[in-house]
Amino acid sequence: MLFNALAAVTLLATGAQAHYRLNYPLPRGPFVSNLQPNFCGGYDDVTTNRTTFSLNDGFFRIRQGHADWSASVLISTVPNPNTFDSFNTGGAAGAAPQLAREWATEALTGNFCIPLPLGDTGIPGVVDGANVTIQIVLTGGDGQLYQCADLTLSATHVTPADEVAACQNQTAEDTHHAAAPSETAGAGNGAGSGALSQFSLPIVSGLVAGLAGVGLAIAGL
Repeated sequence: MLFNALAAVTLLATGAQAHYRLNYPLPRGPFVSNLQPNFCGGYDDVTTNRTTFSLNDGFFRIRQGHADWSASVLISTVPNPNTFDSFNTGGAAGAAPQLAREWATEALTGNFCIPLPLGDTGIPGVVDGANVTIQIVLTGGDGQLYQCADLTLSATHVTPADEVAACQNQTAEDTHHAAAPSETAGAGNGAGSGALSQFSLPIVSGLVAGLAGVGLAIAGL
C-alpha cells in the first residue's frame, strides 16, 4: 500500500539521517534517528500510558533541523494502530489516509508549536474520552519521517502550564542537526503564534483531504 511504499523508498534514500523530534505530546518511545523513516518511528504497538490531550485546544511541538519541509498529521481511532492502514479512513486497507491536519510547508528550521484542535475535524470517533493515535508525517531533507503519540481525548483537560509555556515558535539556521534556535519569529505563549502560518489554515478532513495529502506526500519525495 502507498505509505508502506513511501517508507521503503525513504529508508533506502536517507539511511540514518533523520532529524525531527516530536516534543509534545509524548511519542510512543525514545527518539531513534535511524528508525524514523519507519512506521511510527519504529514503535509499532500502542503504549499503555496514553497522554491526556485537549480535544478542542490541543497542539503539538516539533523540532526540525532542515529548511524547506512539509508536514501533516494522520489520526487513527482503532484500539492498537500498528500499520499504516490503521491511519486510513475507517482503518480500512486501501482507503484514503485520515488527516487531522492537512499538508503544509515551512521554509525555516527550529522549534514549532502547531495547533491541533482535534474536535474540529469532524472525524467519526474523535470525541471526548476516545483513545486515538496521531502520526506526524514530515518530509524534507531527510525524506519521509514518522512519529506517533497515543492519546486519550478530553473536553475538559487543561494542558500543563509548562507545556503551554514551551509552546513557542523559534527559527534557526539550517544546521541539519536541529541545533538550538538562534532567532525567534513571533515567539509567544499560545499555539499558532509566529512562524508556520500555513498550519493555521482550516482543517479539512475525510476523503478530499486524504487524497490531497497523498499527492503532496508523493511530490515531497
